[in-house]
This record gives sequence, structure tokens and C-alpha cells, in this order.
Amino acid sequence: MTLLVIGAGGYLGGELLRRAPAAAPSSSELDIRDETAVFDFFTRTGPRTVVNAAYRRGDRATTCDGAIHVARAATVVGARLVHVSSDLVFDGEKGSPYVEEDDPAPVNDYGRDKADAEPGVLDACPDAVVVRTSLIYGGPEPGPQERMAADPDAAFFTDEHRCPVQVGDLAAALLEVASSAYAGLLHVAGADSVTRYELAELLSGGPVRAASQADAAEARPRDCSLSIERARGLLRTPPRGVREVLNAP
Repeated sequence: MTLLVIGAGGYLGGELLRRAPAAAPSSSELDIRDETAVFDFFTRTGPRTVVNAAYRRGDRATTCDGAIHVARAATVVGARLVHVSSDLVFDGEKGSPYVEEDDPAPVNDYGRDKADAEPGVLDACPDAVVVRTSLIYGGPEPGPQERMAADPDAAFFTDEHRCPVQVGDLAAALLEVASSAYAGLLHVAGADSVTRYELAELLSGGPVRAASQADAAEARPRDCSLSIERARGLLRTPPRGVREVLNAP
């Protein structure tokens, strides 16, 4: 096996498999919460490169512990590891785009799970790349962001800024990083910072319902925009902004 995609059944994982058809989709049978099963799978299949795009909101055993299990197994078999993290590791109070050196300060459980996974992954596999990214959209089939934007009952925050990234741009970046010698943290997100409301309008092509974070069921960061300057210097083709992707002004 050359490339193993963990989370192959997800939106990003599916795009990675589409771009790297030689990858083995059998990881869908792997429960990364089970450390013994992960080690057995890796030693049996011997992947050269692993991209871990698996997560499950509300399930720390998958999002955090499972990520560390994958990192330990990658080290044992000598595989190159790219781990996908999130902009939600930040509290959104910086007032400018976050760089890789900024300390995580998550404000909700999912952000904490992702933030705790990062040092665990790098401790277990020091040569790994931990890629923080943002909202993912724009695949061949409608993804979660498109489906939400098309829902007439959905409302979108006007006071939460993110840097959404087109799924093909992100997948290409992950595969390029995997073939590089880069190690450590890297921000790979879209070039535009927009609100959740603006993103939904761009995806739907029309007006959507507005909401405020004051209406949210859990704490959320106000602005976790990511600086992608390091990625611009590393990647042959850095991710585009959502307005460029959707040909919007």
C-alpha cells in the first residue's frame, strides 16, 4: 500500500481518493479508537504515506485519541503522516489572522479535542505535518456547506469569520505536503476571510437567514481566520479564495 486515507468515507477523504485512486479505501473498516486494531492494520498493510482526515464531533476517542493511535502506528511502520486539524483550536479573539506559532485556546469541546490531538500527534510522530484548515466546500457533489446553504430553515452567523477552502484545493495541498520534507504545523485554508452568512450567500446564490453567535447552543470563536503565508511559500498552488472559486465579486 502506498497511500492510506483515514476517514476515506468523508467529504475530504473522498476527494483524496478521487485524486489518488491507488489509495486503499479499506481504512473505512478501521476503528481508530482501537489502538491494537490500528497497529495491526498498519503492520499488515505497511502504508508509505498516511493522511488522517477522520474526526467525529462529540467523540474524543476518535478525534483526539484515535489521531494519536494513528501517529504512533505511522511511526512504527515508518510512514509519512499528514494529520488534518482545525481553525477551531483558536478562540477567535486575536483580531488578526492566526499564524502557526499562536497558542491554541479552544472555546468548545470539538476545538479542545482537535487542539489536544495536535501535540499528541507530533510527540508520537515528530516528522508529521499537522495541517490546520477551515470550512470545506466545492466538491463534485454538494457537501455539508452547500447542503446547509440550501436549507431554507438554516440560519448563518454574521459575526463568525472563517477562511473556507475548496475541497479540491485542500486535497491537492495535502498530497503535495505529504510528498515534501516539511514537518510541524501548517495552515492551509482559503485566501478569503468571510462570515458564515457570507459563505452561505455565495454558495446558495441568493439571500439566506441571518443569525448571531448569541443564538448559538455552544461557545464559538468570533474570528479564527488563518494566515496562509507559510503555505504560500511552500505550495506550488496555494488554495484560492472563495470569491475566486465561485467567480463572485
